[in-house]
Amino acid sequence: METSQRDELCFPQLFNKSYRKPTPAPSDVLLAYFLQSFIALITAALNLLVIISISHFRQLHTPTNLLILSLAVSDFLVGLILMPVEILLTEACWYLDDLMCALYCVVTFTITSSTVGNMVLISIDRYFAICDPLHYTTRVTVNRTKICICLCWICAIIYNCLILKDSLSQPDSQNYCQGEFIVVLNNITGTVDFVVTFIAPITVIIVLYMRVFVVAVSQARAMRSHVIAVTIKRSVSEKAKKSEMKAARTLGVVVLVFLICFFPYYAPSLIGEDIENSSSTSPIVVWLLYFNSCLNPVIYAFLYPWFRKSVKLIVTLKILQSYSCDSKIL
Repeated sequence: METSQRDELCFPQLFNKSYRKPTPAPSDVLLAYFLQSFIALITAALNLLVIISISHFRQLHTPTNLLILSLAVSDFLVGLILMPVEILLTEACWYLDDLMCALYCVVTFTITSSTVGNMVLISIDRYFAICDPLHYTTRVTVNRTKICICLCWICAIIYNCLILKDSLSQPDSQNYCQGEFIVVLNNITGTVDFVVTFIAPITVIIVLYMRVFVVAVSQARAMRSHVIAVTIKRSVSEKAKKSEMKAARTLGVVVLVFLICFFPYYAPSLIGEDIENSSSTSPIVVWLLYFNSCLNPVIYAFLYPWFRKSVKLIVTLKILQSYSCDSKIL
């Protein structure tokens, strides 16, 4: 009897600590695995198209597009690394040592934090572009944007190394990975991570985007007030209303998607529980968090006409032609 129980463990020699091997997936669960694999592939592919487009075509080397490029890199890593590992952990044990577990935790948290940081930088960029257009070109330059992007990634690495320093210094002290990949943040680190990675960014994004929306609406109303002809005024009014609604929908989708994808993961902090990152106990929450990386290229890139043009050139392999980087995209 004891022998059969040991056979079910990932590490039979650790009888009291080892995680049990995942049970074989039934046929109805195979569809979920296929869907997860498809999402991972689409996430990596879409973000890779964004990366190639902005990197290759010189006309797209603007501050805003560089921020979108940085966001696409972090989202690409989610589809390339985090999602596939999450799929494997639902079917197999974690056989790597505790140090690799701790390092993977840092990688996971860093990629997620960089995604949030890039979203904040994009909201700041849009704030200056719409609310202070006269000084935008002087305040927001390509070099300053590159510096901000580098600082975003560096801060994400340093921050996550600090909150996981116990795991890095003593990877075997918590026994996080005895066959199962699981990371538990205590009340202090969980609260700090909740504020830094969720509360603070979403507050900044909402405040800045609300300010952008108010300014956009006021500018549209000012344009309507200067129109004299009734027919022209009616046409401009209709266009202004459509513009206002489009801005409201876009900003609403950005904030709503971020909330829907990130809130379930940080919900335990609101009720004072430890945050647990586990592929076996909360797969839906983890996948919802990662799914935001699949939606980001749709929200930030698919809405731009230049993306469709660049994708056409990439798919038809016209980017391999000489001087294709100087093609007119905008």
